[in-house]
Amino acid sequence: MYTLISVVGLVGNFLVIIIYLVKLRPWKSSSIIMVNLAVADLLYALSLPVLIQFYITRNWTLGEFMCRFTRFCFYYNLYGSILFLTCLSVFRYIAVVHPLKAAEIRRKRWGILVCLAVWAISFVEISPMLGMITVQQKHNMTKCLDFASNDPEVVWWYGWILTIFAYMLPLLVVCWSYIHIAGSLGSSISRNRPSRSRVRMLSILILVVFVLCFLPYHIMRLLRVDSLRRPGVPCIQRRGIHAAYILSRPLAGLNTFFNLALYTLAGDRFQQAFRSIVNRKERTTSTLSVIHSPNIISKKDPMKT
Repeated sequence: MYTLISVVGLVGNFLVIIIYLVKLRPWKSSSIIMVNLAVADLLYALSLPVLIQFYITRNWTLGEFMCRFTRFCFYYNLYGSILFLTCLSVFRYIAVVHPLKAAEIRRKRWGILVCLAVWAISFVEISPMLGMITVQQKHNMTKCLDFASNDPEVVWWYGWILTIFAYMLPLLVVCWSYIHIAGSLGSSISRNRPSRSRVRMLSILILVVFVLCFLPYHIMRLLRVDSLRRPGVPCIQRRGIHAAYILSRPLAGLNTFFNLALYTLAGDRFQQAFRSIVNRKERTTSTLSVIHSPNIISKKDPMKT
């Protein structure tokens, strides 16, 4: 799963950034948020190869700093993505429910301010984690421990704080925005317009990411830490919780797949820009075929030149 996320994340997000840089200028506030979301996903995908190598060899050889940095990248992307998606929901809420303020919220300065705030808040949220993640020597092997596999007494309350303020609170904001967007679209005269359908699909997709990708991870992380801190948990139960927690981590990373779908739903002529790049390649291929075809004929029959 990490390999798939790494390959798709690298190719997809690199292409998204190129399209926004080359084809979709000038940017609006939502465009700036989208580019920053793609950068966050790209940085996460770049950190995965060393983690994949660790899971293959079961031995961490890159030292404690790289262990902390790799784990840090996962959480930086996770909580950065949560905040970026929350901001997109709020921006769409303002554009749909308060259309008179839409022109103001689309200004680039709002996108810049929001992105700077997201990067800063995400760093503050997870910076204590840098002192909690460690490496462990066991059976002549070095393990790069995940956050939830470290000292449970240290990470227990911090894990709850992250879950409540960095996940559940943004989830409530997203749900609140979606409820008001749905109500506004339902009472709108032009509710069948394609733009309205796109806004509705965008809201639903963000909700799916929050529930399908982020919710299982936060539940299993709390259960994992709780199974380590309680002495009476049976070994087989602890192993089962650990296995489910291991699966929930790449599931959370799959938000990068859904984020790629967001770019086609968020407007900004993204689909047209992507098609123009593909059509340009097709036209180039056709032109090269026309240029080379006389040479091929002349070699076969000089009288036809």
